[in-house]
Amino acid sequence: MSIREQPLETRLDHLQQWVGKTRVLTDTVSAGLVAKLAAVLDHDRGASRRDGQALPWPWHWLCFTPTPQASETGADGHPRTGDFLPPVPLPRRMWAGSQLSCQAPLTVGDRLRCESRVASVTPKQGRQGALVFVTVEHRIYTSRHELAVTETQDIVYRNLPTGPAPVAPVHQPELSAQWHRTVRPDPVMLFRYSALTYNGHRIHYDRDWAVQQEGYPGLVVHGPLTATLLLDLMYRQLGSVAINVIRFRGVNPLFDTEAFSLHGRRDGDTVSLWALTAGRQLAMSMEVTLAPVADQGGRS
Repeated sequence: MSIREQPLETRLDHLQQWVGKTRVLTDTVSAGLVAKLAAVLDHDRGASRRDGQALPWPWHWLCFTPTPQASETGADGHPRTGDFLPPVPLPRRMWAGSQLSCQAPLTVGDRLRCESRVASVTPKQGRQGALVFVTVEHRIYTSRHELAVTETQDIVYRNLPTGPAPVAPVHQPELSAQWHRTVRPDPVMLFRYSALTYNGHRIHYDRDWAVQQEGYPGLVVHGPLTATLLLDLMYRQLGSVAINVIRFRGVNPLFDTEAFSLHGRRDGDTVSLWALTAGRQLAMSMEVTLAPVADQGGRS
């Protein structure tokens, strides 16, 4: 039996060596970076955050960003895999979703410690070919040695498309939205978010690469940016509510070629949020569990 005839799981057995691999990083919640993200989100200039103020979720993604040497960067702009993350031999990489358990508030100016672990590497066969899901667990501690957040992050790797992508059905939400907002992404927004998170992946700012090399119709909106915009919609409506758990799942990519819409509603301590493409296909779904009212004081 040739290598190509072997089951996908057998061909990728060596990737299991990365399960259990760990990494520890430290970083500071910089007031300057926080102010720049506020500008990307078009917040009121007078609302810029200062040291000691609570950090909205998930603005901690400004921290612990990868900083590979130029020689350690792949042609697509991503850090080469094989160090902390496994060397999955599939060219497309997407952040498929996360679950965050928020135990303590983060504040601007705080010194943070992130302990990360590769929890699983799972090959699968999808409708369009091979997939590999890599699950990474992160535990972030404050300078007071408090566990602030436990995050499980799912990354999916896949092949480049060999034909037109299937058209997703129009999303039919079970509940009507109480709030909505239209976002018109542009190359400046995507470049600024890439710069803030030190994300070198060229699909977000290099149109030739995104279209000619990875087969997208335009620049791709970052999954974490979409998640941040959804939570920003909630904060605009509810103020600085305290959050216990955030779960989100990326379903379809968004592009700078057309506007997309954000939607949300609150039912008790549960907030449902979702992003739709211009064709009203589901791009991302999110569920937020708020802390009980008695626990709201001092958290964000």
